[in-house]
Amino acid sequence: MPLSEDALFTVPGRYWHKLDDGRVQCDVCPRHCRMSDGQRGLCFVRAARGGEVVLTSYGRSSGFCIDPIEKKPLNHFLPGTPVLSFGTAGCNLACKFCQNWDISKSREVETLSSKATPEGIVAAALKHGCRSVAFTYNDPVIFHEYAIDTAIECRKRGLKAVAVTAGYQCAAPRTEFYRHMDAANVDLKGFTERFYEKICGGQLAAVLETLVYLKKETRVWFELTNLVIPGENDSEREFDEMTGWIAEHLGPDVPLHFSAFHPDWKMLDHAYTPAATLTKARQIALRNGLRYVYTGNVHDTAGGTTHCHACQKPLVVRDWYELKAWTLTDDGKCGACGTPCAGVFEALPGIWGAKRQPIRIEN
Repeated sequence: MPLSEDALFTVPGRYWHKLDDGRVQCDVCPRHCRMSDGQRGLCFVRAARGGEVVLTSYGRSSGFCIDPIEKKPLNHFLPGTPVLSFGTAGCNLACKFCQNWDISKSREVETLSSKATPEGIVAAALKHGCRSVAFTYNDPVIFHEYAIDTAIECRKRGLKAVAVTAGYQCAAPRTEFYRHMDAANVDLKGFTERFYEKICGGQLAAVLETLVYLKKETRVWFELTNLVIPGENDSEREFDEMTGWIAEHLGPDVPLHFSAFHPDWKMLDHAYTPAATLTKARQIALRNGLRYVYTGNVHDTAGGTTHCHACQKPLVVRDWYELKAWTLTDDGKCGACGTPCAGVFEALPGIWGAKRQPIRIEN
């Protein structure tokens, strides 16, 4: 899809329809924003223009950075390799705890963004030795067309495409979107409709539908993240119900990351997540049959290490984003007992480490 030369880099959107009252309805996510001409949806980047829905952020990024793939977080997808990460402005949820709020809630598309075509992004990723490109910082669901075009270019050039998303998406665009993705981390923000409605402005059921779809209908490698917020979604009962559902509906091999909250945006009055809470959540998940459960945003080597689910030997030892030991065989099996480890592995891990390298892309 070629870039428009107008000020907002506007391209026709997909997945919308006209209403009888003259408005248009966006059908990319369950929010179904209904807009008169000139209005924008809650995500801010999808708008009604000339009787159709358009994407106003195609070719606009909030910035580019090369990260360790473990930062997405993905622990079972090409460990140790660098990934070129980028996002745009806007978001289709309204999480009060958003830790990228300066990007996801931005309304300054022009001043906060850099120009970048899909071809330019992929060329930069190859130049810097990246193995993949991640759509992250805000949700790629809202820049559907831009993300897909970039993912298509990735596959042409031998790179993988990674979506970091909340999974709040309608069925038809979801099918098209994941047809072009190789891996995803889905943020399962809580496990009650109350939490999603009160804290995120969304619906849990729609996210669970995405997770079941990914497991049963695609070959996308995906992992889950649960940001644990004191007093909101940190009860042992909720951990038990959530991890029990994951084990039953997604199976034991989907990795789950329990991540520590820090006060941000509209939840500055909440405390930091105690490390002990993450450890307890991990124990509950393991007890419910999940094989690969991690803690994040805390220094916890035990909680960051991948163990063989059969013999419990460490397979990949991590210290933050650094890989300290690797005992997987060339074909991704436990070096001690030969049990396969679920994931996408190569014979040797990458050596990127914990570096974070901002870059500029000039098209």
